Amino acid sequence: MKKSHAVYFILFFSSLLFAQRIPSDYSIGEKRLSKISDQTPISNTIERIFVNNNLILLATSKGMSKSTDNGESWTNYGNEVFGGESVSSVGYYNGTIWAGTWHPQNVSGSIIGVGSGLKYTTDSGTTWNEIDQPLDKTTDTVMVYGDNRIKTNPTTVPQENFIYDIAFTSGSIWYVAKAGGLRKSQDMGKTWQKILLPPDNLDSIKPADVLTFKYDPAINLNHRAFSILTIDDNTILVGTAGGINKSTDGGVSWIKFNHTNQANPISGNYIWALEKNDYDNSIWAATWKAEGQTEFWGVSVSRDGGDNWAVYLSGEKARDFGFKYSGPTDNYSGAEIFAASETGVYRSANNGITWIAAPEIRDDNTNVGLNTEKFFAVKVNRRENNSADIWLGSDNGLARLNETSGFWSGDWKVFLASEKLASASETYAFPNPFSPDAEGVKIKYKTSGQADVTVRIFDFGMNLVRTVIQNATRSAESEHLELWNGKDESGKIVPNGVYFYRIDLGDSAPLFGKIMVLM
Repeated sequence: MKKSHAVYFILFFSSLLFAQRIPSDYSIGEKRLSKISDQTPISNTIERIFVNNNLILLATSKGMSKSTDNGESWTNYGNEVFGGESVSSVGYYNGTIWAGTWHPQNVSGSIIGVGSGLKYTTDSGTTWNEIDQPLDKTTDTVMVYGDNRIKTNPTTVPQENFIYDIAFTSGSIWYVAKAGGLRKSQDMGKTWQKILLPPDNLDSIKPADVLTFKYDPAINLNHRAFSILTIDDNTILVGTAGGINKSTDGGVSWIKFNHTNQANPISGNYIWALEKNDYDNSIWAATWKAEGQTEFWGVSVSRDGGDNWAVYLSGEKARDFGFKYSGPTDNYSGAEIFAASETGVYRSANNGITWIAAPEIRDDNTNVGLNTEKFFAVKVNRRENNSADIWLGSDNGLARLNETSGFWSGDWKVFLASEKLASASETYAFPNPFSPDAEGVKIKYKTSGQADVTVRIFDFGMNLVRTVIQNATRSAESEHLELWNGKDESGKIVPNGVYFYRIDLGDSAPLFGKIMVLM
């Protein structure tokens, strides 16, 4: 019996490990139907955010979430649509929603990403079309480029070959993948064309050149693609592990910008994100350190089409950008810049010269905090009343600031995915097990009437470890979340083991639950 319990625990804990964020390192199938409405997104790991007026799309570790009412309600697409796959990228073009999918795989103790394809819907999520992860055939060893026959190393497996980013031009969908490189389709994903980028030793290519290199992501860092930005049908920028590639003829010819080939270069050659500021047409790039000794993490911006770059937020691993525009939509008068990074969210009102970090994020109604410094996505959506919704996606939930005036000032709402409680006699904690080094554990309960609530943590011997809240007033007929950070009363992280919590709710019977700490 003990052996059986151990096996079940290992399987359960392994599934928790695999519900994680994206690693930073040809046929259309059946249609699937499913949608679940809820008050929160499907997952607390928010990889990507897309906003377009009232449409909000979230790429998460458990599928995709959609809202059409500024986040008041969510339609969640989980197992029945995505089959347990995580969503790495989302896109929207001409009424069609796209999503790239992946899952983690443990290879010799390292977690790598495995691409499982794309899904798209033309009816706002009622039905979904499936596309297998595009792979090369073993015979795909040559690419024709002008008069050149470029030797290629075909990508025949989905490992390290999932879709990081999606973009669109008229009639085409583009995507980038580490092992798959840059590809586009002009027939809704039925077939895909591999797009040639310069190798590491060349700063540009065009069909009229005489070229002798080999296309091989295993050798050339510039053939490992991670981000894409389409400005118009002709102007396309692609970020790789070797720099930023720009095309002005629809993806045929390319010029490359990297850390060593310009007088005012980018900070690093690993380009995690690319975005355009529509106010001044500047290009913002999350430029990470790749392999060069003088490279460093930072935010790089070009205001002249890529010829020169200014670098801000040195040392920060930025992951996404958002822009809060002022003035009419057809003639912006200014823009504030937001950068989501692995140490917080930063904001600049003077075009990047100075930055102010977001304050502690706490829901104004529930008092629940986001409790993280790792942010993966930020987007800004202007409402019809001229207020702005600032959306922040993290490894520990989603937050929205509705800002009417001021700087980081307005109404905060925190969205945390969790199961609903059937009655006021139920409680549970999540994630469980949890690691205090990485996150806090949230204790969920429900009040039948307004009550003064006390939540306490005890060890296995029922010795008091921590009082989380004491005689805190909580509203009636509401679900509540309280956070324990895994520390005792002296501020020290508790040892691994089983802990118990007790919830006292005024005159009602107390509630009890169990938490496992595992680091």
